Amino acid sequence: MLIQQLIDAKLKQRLKEGNETVTNCHGLKMEAPDGKMRLTDVADTEQLFRLIQSIPSPKAEPFKLWLAQVAAERLDEMQDPELSIDRALEQYIRLGYSESWINQRLKSIEIRKDLTDEWKKRGLKEGMQFATLTDIITKAWAGKTTKEYKTLKGLKKENLRDNMTNTELILNMLAEASTKDISSATNPKSFQQSKKGCEARW
Repeated sequence: MLIQQLIDAKLKQRLKEGNETVTNCHGLKMEAPDGKMRLTDVADTEQLFRLIQSIPSPKAEPFKLWLAQVAAERLDEMQDPELSIDRALEQYIRLGYSESWINQRLKSIEIRKDLTDEWKKRGLKEGMQFATLTDIITKAWAGKTTKEYKTLKGLKKENLRDNMTNTELILNMLAEASTKDISSATNPKSFQQSKKGCEARW
């Protein structure tokens, strides 16, 4: 609550000053405590982090230290990708996942990476193109797109794979591994060819 108040105050100050940190902020209608929809200043995650870093109050120091720690960890992972796997393993253990599930999940990360590397090699772009092909694969074994599947499980921003059962992870891994192998064998030259190949296979 305290950091939110600090951010709100800083955001309003910088909006008045026309600071570039918040030039992309927009008023978004949100429900107020009185039940009415009122325009509210909003910012994305990157802007909020930049605002936290610029708050001079000592009360913001714990958050600045946390951001610095996260940044340092991310840089370490860029130098040694294996560290990200180690951290994921520790996090899953803390969350209470079983050893067998964790093994499946880590394997699914490896297989997904192999698939996305294959797509990048074919010139496909992260974002919409990756999402479209992933939806085709997911619908093949689950009968639903990724978004529909998340809705079925009652998820919002949570990672879908982190909420899959062992069986679901296995089915998804088989589908993604097969897609990667087929792409390597057929050598599609464009997104449309990759899409047609996925649709034909699944």
